[in-house]
Amino acid sequence: MKYLICSDIHGSETACKKVVDFFNKNECEKLLILGDILYHGPRNPLPEGHNPKGVIELLNPLANKIIACRGNCDAEVDQMVLKFSVLADFFQLFYNNISIFGTHGHVYAPLLADGNIPTGCETAGKRPLVNTPGIVFYGHTHVSILEKNGEGTIVCNPGSVSLPKGGTEAGFALLELGSEKNTLSLCSMDGNILKTISL
Repeated sequence: MKYLICSDIHGSETACKKVVDFFNKNECEKLLILGDILYHGPRNPLPEGHNPKGVIELLNPLANKIIACRGNCDAEVDQMVLKFSVLADFFQLFYNNISIFGTHGHVYAPLLADGNIPTGCETAGKRPLVNTPGIVFYGHTHVSILEKNGEGTIVCNPGSVSLPKGGTEAGFALLELGSEKNTLSLCSMDGNILKTISL
């Protein structure tokens, strides 16, 4: 089973096309989107290739393969044009005994290896922190990270595909689960692996 995990598209048709092309070429089964799909937000510049309608046209044909959650820039009007659910604050999947929890990061946030919540996720600190066994994915900060925290939970932010921050590269994550391979990798937009953790 291959899951491609991305976040913070922010209406970039250019970035979304690269994600969809990689998804199709590598025969991934599910595309997990961690929010902020169409709107660029008032604090961000317009990303390269900003075209929300183009993003809609790329993603809607994959609706039955997409699992998504709501970002702080997503709204009910986005749900009106997207054919997959985008308004839940989180999703949780299970593959064999592995829990896969996905959220944007502004409502719920994980504990990092240093015992803190991610910088930029302060509003989530007022709610219960996510520290489920398995893997916790979050977005929101546009800063990619892949590590194991003190509780043994693997924490991953794939970064932003369109507006990376904190000196990190634009990219996404690839989760491969099966009898021969159980890995989670951060990838650049051209698919090069930047970092991998074995599960």
